[in-house]
Amino acid sequence: MLNDLLARNVAWSQQRHAEEPDYFTRLAALQAPEFFWIGCSDSRVPANVVAGLDPGEVFVHRNVANIVHSSDMNLLSALEFALDALHVREIIVCGHYGCGGVKAATEDLPHGLADHWLEPIRRLARAYAVDLGREPDLEAQRERLAELNVVEGVRRVCETPILQRAWRHGADVRVHGLIYGLRDGRLRDLDCSIGPGHFQAAQSTQEAAQ
Repeated sequence: MLNDLLARNVAWSQQRHAEEPDYFTRLAALQAPEFFWIGCSDSRVPANVVAGLDPGEVFVHRNVANIVHSSDMNLLSALEFALDALHVREIIVCGHYGCGGVKAATEDLPHGLADHWLEPIRRLARAYAVDLGREPDLEAQRERLAELNVVEGVRRVCETPILQRAWRHGADVRVHGLIYGLRDGRLRDLDCSIGPGHFQAAQSTQEAAQ
């Protein structure tokens, strides 16, 4: 298995070099991605492939079910590096339909440590139980829950002190929520994008209403 993987790597490297002789030299010289991608670890959803991007064009963090935990130092470190060192200005939280993590979160079965990791999704399922109950079947409920998990992830990224600090310093950073369809290979915009000034505007609206 390992020898096969290494052989595939050699074939891929040779093909890339033949198609674009300076490809690896260019990648090695500079990392300047336009996007920071927070996605699921699912092997069927590689960020640069589904987005049609070269490896150097997207900085990637992946975990089970693309959950944004406020205590996840791995994600927070990647977010800080993306903003402060790479100066990325487009952040994408991307989930996918048919997510095994979402499925596990809705099952009454033990999954070991994954149960602790997936707790935010179960919390979302409880919070949106009425809305989810309107879906026609369990699969549709899970697909809607996958969407809600992305929307929640966008909000939680925006609430991090890292991004709040970047906004205070004038960074024009926007956070978007996408979901990927395994059956058709399409990315869909969930229309939950947030940019600079969003929370201030929402607070002003709320104060005016009072």
